[in-house]
Amino acid sequence: MRAVLLAAGLGTRLQPITNSIPKCLVEIEGQALLSIWLDLLLGSGFERVLINTHHLAQSIKDYIALSPWREQLDLVYEPELLQTGGTLLHNEAWFKNESFLVAHADNLTVFNVPEFVGKHCLRPSGVEITMMTFDTDVPQSCGIVEEHEGRIVAFHEKVPNPPGNRANAAVYIVEPSIFSLLKSIQKPVIDLSTEILPRLLGRMQSYHNTIYHRDIGTVESLSVARNEYPSKKRAFFKI
Repeated sequence: MRAVLLAAGLGTRLQPITNSIPKCLVEIEGQALLSIWLDLLLGSGFERVLINTHHLAQSIKDYIALSPWREQLDLVYEPELLQTGGTLLHNEAWFKNESFLVAHADNLTVFNVPEFVGKHCLRPSGVEITMMTFDTDVPQSCGIVEEHEGRIVAFHEKVPNPPGNRANAAVYIVEPSIFSLLKSIQKPVIDLSTEILPRLLGRMQSYHNTIYHRDIGTVESLSVARNEYPSKKRAFFKI
């Protein structure tokens, strides 16, 4: 299976850190977030990873050139940000008409990769996306999901009073059938959360991450993650 790690964002909420460092290269325990993702995915048997860039793209290119995984990595530069859906559509051929994983490289997460992939492989008929979920402590800043028998039936994107705290982790395993839907939007810039996911209600199943997941998009959340992650990592990887 192949994966795309989204690393093109401006990281405005994490300024001033991201004035000179791309958000995906912010360090946790001396390791860049991007490196944590590469170790997790490629170390679990993924074939190749595509990384899109825009903000401080040269810094990411230089970092990748020194990565032990560099022979399994492909970079694509976006002169203008395409959003998640636009990035997928622009690189359709790279996915080889097979299932693939999509993740935001600025999230910090620990999960059982084979278990996640296995759940997607055993998905019920009609399911096109397996969405990772987690329980958030700031539901108003997330996409909150409602489920019925394991399927996503409602989605509330960053609303003031969401019905619960079960959130979209923005990590997905996706079937190539999504490209027909992306093409139907008929524009290059497509937001997955607001323009695509609502059209797939009932055709998405959930995989709940009970180990660890946090968006490090703000200085405050980055600080929390740096305190939390070491113990979560040690517990899961038995370091």
